[in-house]
This record gives sequence, C-alpha cells and structure tokens, in this order.
Amino acid sequence: VQLVESGGGLVQPGGSLRLSCAAFGFTTSSYDMSWYRQAPGKERELVAYITTTGGRTNYPDSVKGRFTISRDNAKNTVYLQMNSLKPEDTAVYYCRRNGLIDYWGQGTQVTVSS
Repeated sequence: VQLVESGGGLVQPGGSLRLSCAAFGFTTSSYDMSWYRQAPGKERELVAYITTTGGRTNYPDSVKGRFTISRDNAKNTVYLQMNSLKPEDTAVYYCRRNGLIDYWGQGTQVTVSS
C-alpha cells in the first residue's frame, strides 16, 4: 500500500492549489479518505474527510468554504482543492487511508507567503 501526494508549492495569499493523492496497492473506492496537515511545532490536524462514494464530506471551520475534497475512484486518486489560501495554511499536507489499519503518504509542502 502506498499513497503519493503531489501538487504542493509556494503560493501567494489568496491563491489556489490543488493537491493530489494517488493510491497504489488498494482500491480507494473501498475506503474513506482524508487530508491532514501539520505546521511546524503544531499537531497534525484533519482538514478534509470524504466517504467511499464521495456522498459525504466534512471540514473543520478553519477551512470550510475554502477547501474541497473530492475523489475519482476510477483513477484511484483523491484531491484537495484549496482556494483563498492564507499564510496560516502553510504546512505539510498528508493524505490518509482510513480504516482498521491507517496508511499515510509522505506529505507535500504548501507554503503561503508573499
């Protein structure tokens, strides 16, 4: 099982990025998936959650209305669209497969700065 995140980078405040999480070794349609982030000196926190079919999503107030999680089960990939980015969104973003055994990707750095 492997999760590979991509799409991070440096963006100005107010900008957008789309992160991708490509899954290998399992079928994403069988699992709820989520995105987390961890800023320096802070605990890892959930930023988006999506159920197997994408019928239900969940976001913390800090990103609600700005971030959108989606999935393409045919491509075995989960996405995180991030709009109206703020400096406080700067962190390493991780993809997670939820289940009896959790799997995490290696993370992708997002830096929001002018």
